[in-house]
Amino acid sequence: MTRKLDYRWHLRQVMAAKGMFSTTDLIPLLAQRDIDLSSSQVYRLVVERPERLSLKILMALLDILDCTMADLIEPIAVAAPACRKKAASGEEAGVGELRPKRARIAPVND
Repeated sequence: MTRKLDYRWHLRQVMAAKGMFSTTDLIPLLAQRDIDLSSSQVYRLVVERPERLSLKILMALLDILDCTMADLIEPIAVAAPACRKKAASGEEAGVGELRPKRARIAPVND
């Protein structure tokens, strides 16, 4: 079985450990570092797990919260289903008892 990498986002916990309980507390601190985000963008950054994050924002968060990347981002391994391999004959494996049937080309009778 192959392993898939994933991560946990701990911004909310790190903020709470620093005494910051409101997402809007980050807005002026980010603005001091030339990062202008709306309150809804900051809310999503804190509450949801970001799929994309600019390095500039990440570095600003590390500076504001005086923490490391390991404090914010926890890598985890998730078991992924194994890939299906082709059968030795070169055909794709079927589903359960169902197997594909090879097409036969028959001569056309005129």
